[in-house]
Amino acid sequence: MKTATHWTVPVDHPAFAGHFPGTPILPGVVLLDTVLHAIAAATGIALDFCEISSVKFLSPASPGDELVIQHILLDSGTIRFDVAAGMRKIASGSIVPGAPA
Repeated sequence: MKTATHWTVPVDHPAFAGHFPGTPILPGVVLLDTVLHAIAAATGIALDFCEISSVKFLSPASPGDELVIQHILLDSGTIRFDVAAGMRKIASGSIVPGAPA
């Protein structure tokens, strides 16, 4: 079963100051951090140590975008996620929870 978390990109996020002035977009690392926190909060799975086994950034997220972060826990333990702003797909990928090496 897919679970969804809604998040609005803050228009005053500090990352926009340098990424990029005049045409701000949310950096991929900030988006991934948000995805990890949303999934951890929804599932109770600690993702402090995990492998992001794949990720594709398909469209930029901008200030004020209303994002829907959907994820599903597969039988293998892998977590698949998709991020969308309306009908526009922003990113998708897979996370493998794990312990530190």
